[in-house]
Amino acid sequence: MTFTLLGRWQTRLLLLATIGILVTFPFALGYVGLGVSDSFFWVLGYVAIFGLAWDVVYDYLQKFRWDRDWPGVLQLLAGIWEAAFLAVILKIFHLPGVPQETSLFWFALHYSLVWLSVYISTQVIMRILFLRWRFHGGQWL
Repeated sequence: MTFTLLGRWQTRLLLLATIGILVTFPFALGYVGLGVSDSFFWVLGYVAIFGLAWDVVYDYLQKFRWDRDWPGVLQLLAGIWEAAFLAVILKIFHLPGVPQETSLFWFALHYSLVWLSVYISTQVIMRILFLRWRFHGGQWL
């Protein structure tokens, strides 16, 4: 089943609020990274906020594909594009909660781990455990 826009939003927010937070905890608590910092949670929030806008674009572009599908390789490219976009925004503008001198390495590591865990969740875990989600365009409600 192809995701609907509402399904994309619901899935993105649910997975970032669960899997994303679990992956972010070691970074925020200082187990991974330069020390204790809540800036990683701010980054996660920006991923969610900008992601909602990107989902509108992805939903629009998806309608031009002959099968109206969004294959995994395009999801991979979207993840790379979103990371590059957010990295540039964080370096150019001073977004609240994220220090201007944030290391690009730690941003990339955090973003990659969050994105990879969310991607694997949507491609494997969600499809196996939540059949209703799978056959209702990603919608929960």
